[in-house]
Amino acid sequence: MNYVPPQPASETAPFPFDNSYARLPANFYARVEPTPVAEPWLIKFNRKLAEELGLEAEALERDGAAIFSGNKIPPGAEPLAMAYAGHQFGTFVPQLGDGRAILLGEVIDRSGKRRDIQLKGSGQTPYSRRGDGRAALGPVLREYIISEAMHALGIPTTRALAATVTGQPVYREQILPGAVFTRVAASHIRVGTFQFFAARGDMESVKTLADYVIERHYPELRDSEKPYFSLFKAVAARQAELIARWLHVGFIHGVMNTDNMTVSGETIDFGPCAFMDAYDPKKVFSSIDQFGRYAYANQPAIGQWNLARLAETLVPLFDPVADTAVNLANDALTEYGSIFQRHWLDGMRRKIGLATEEDGDLDLIQSLLTLMHEGNADFTLVFRRLAASAEDNGADPALVELFEKPGTVSPWLGDWRERLTRETLETSARAAAMRTANPAFIPRNHRVEQAIDAATRDADFSLFEALLDVTSRPYEDRPEHEAYAAPPQAGEEVLQTFCGT
Repeated sequence: MNYVPPQPASETAPFPFDNSYARLPANFYARVEPTPVAEPWLIKFNRKLAEELGLEAEALERDGAAIFSGNKIPPGAEPLAMAYAGHQFGTFVPQLGDGRAILLGEVIDRSGKRRDIQLKGSGQTPYSRRGDGRAALGPVLREYIISEAMHALGIPTTRALAATVTGQPVYREQILPGAVFTRVAASHIRVGTFQFFAARGDMESVKTLADYVIERHYPELRDSEKPYFSLFKAVAARQAELIARWLHVGFIHGVMNTDNMTVSGETIDFGPCAFMDAYDPKKVFSSIDQFGRYAYANQPAIGQWNLARLAETLVPLFDPVADTAVNLANDALTEYGSIFQRHWLDGMRRKIGLATEEDGDLDLIQSLLTLMHEGNADFTLVFRRLAASAEDNGADPALVELFEKPGTVSPWLGDWRERLTRETLETSARAAAMRTANPAFIPRNHRVEQAIDAATRDADFSLFEALLDVTSRPYEDRPEHEAYAAPPQAGEEVLQTFCGT
């Protein structure tokens, strides 16, 4: 890995900033600049994303160490820390805010979409709550790997623009190298942002924020008869689809607090997140989730719970008649469940090769998941190999060997093949479609940890780069990277992941 040493800053303006959030009232944020670091080194720059954003990529490659560490404020930036509150593991905290992140500003990308540029780990802010405002290298690399993998999987997510080491340590349970992560998002507005103002009885600011969100994310709702209720329904629909897509790839967010749910519908805050190896609906990785609140199968219900908290902030705007407003909110929350179920079932049909709908499909899917759980079978490999079985019965042995009791799978395969006889797709086309729904590669936890360990202990970023490469094309068969598709061997399994703050 070749480091890019700090260079004299260019006077070129690499970011075409247009900072709409900074034009909101002063109680929405605190203006604060990043704290300079000792000796920044740019270890990864996402040039392709930079070009998509319309940035001056060459200038950023040259000056990136200074800019992405916070040592140089680029022209046009208006650094600020956003105010928000949130329910953390069910307990409301009235003031959280960006305690170690600073929004540099916003750009309009080449497709006309507004995107935030944020530095994470860039020093203390008024919301740091006695924290140092810094990030360790490990969590920065984790977020870079997983956010980019999620993007490659086709799941709405924040993105990674850069990772920079600071040249100075951070102090956690041990001394670790410090780093700064540069995150790109449609916005950083969260359910907790609305909660911040509602908790203070400041409905004027709730309305201002809602108007801003409509203008920025849901402009089609401007002329709605009930724009704020329409906004809530739109946010709920996006969350329902997002969480269904998490489940399709075995993703567990780990910390679905209301301050970690965006109103734009992007996945955000990759702390103790992970992808399942063996299928278990109760699977939890987060070291701080001691009671399984955010377990894999709980995520849809938690999404609904979080949306109920958003409804509480907006319901005074739904209708002037209180009972009517509450009934509207309850109807929308019920509809969320139906929308989620539809997206989840549609996606699971695609995963097992079904293009049409029949009443028994849900039972067929649930039967397979039960067999996977009882057989301790790898979630990703089962569905990937099922695509091969759809094309060739001779591929069945490679599938059934994933189960601890292979004989239990044969009856299900018979039911599945009988169901396929009522499909119209030709066999090879069906298998190809299944491969577009079932990744060959995910950022498996043991691989992520290996990459982090090598970088943290030895400043060796080769495993980090290799994992980024493999997960950038998750749906392709790449025999040269077959080892990355394999589940962990004995002694490699990661049982816990950590927040990193």
